[in-house]
Amino acid sequence: MMRMYDISRPLSENTPTWPGDTPFHYHVNWSKQHTGSVNVGSIKMSVHNATHVDAPFHFDDKGKRMDELNPSIFKGPAVVIDVRGHRIIERKHVEEAINQYHAKRILFRTDAWDNEEEFPEQIPTLSLEVVEMLKAMEVPLIGVDLPSVDVLDSKDLPIHHSLHQANICILEGIDLREIKEGEYELIALPLKIKGADGSPVRAVLIEN
Repeated sequence: MMRMYDISRPLSENTPTWPGDTPFHYHVNWSKQHTGSVNVGSIKMSVHNATHVDAPFHFDDKGKRMDELNPSIFKGPAVVIDVRGHRIIERKHVEEAINQYHAKRILFRTDAWDNEEEFPEQIPTLSLEVVEMLKAMEVPLIGVDLPSVDVLDSKDLPIHHSLHQANICILEGIDLREIKEGEYELIALPLKIKGADGSPVRAVLIEN
């Protein structure tokens, strides 16, 4: 029996935002009371709120924009790897699990962002050695249950850039707290926003 897990973080007025970035806001511009037929709402937000994809243009002026990325990257076999308790995720922490499963997309469960209404103060990050291993495996995408793949105060963003050089797309802000390590089918399609540096995503895992 197929089971689907929603691994998206909710978008609401309580969604924590990068300090200084645009918070999420939904507003009913036209109410059914006024139109006589429908409610029509609008949203204002950063494309990096909650669960989202980073386009390479986010950190590289010459990088691809959101509408230039192949949607096939964001759907396909995935493996959730449990890396809870590690400040830096190193090769020795993931090699056995990656070799055990044969899925191409790798999602790292850290549980380091446990309060969904507060922006975390510190987060773990990947080692460059792990990125090199993922590059050799031709992994098209990684996902993290964190607001970034780099430490929060980083300005040179070494993990973002090394993943980009390895042709690995970045899915951030997923919620894996209820997900066991193992193989799944991932669907995390971003919006086709022309020229954008990122996009919100409704991400789900399907377990067969």
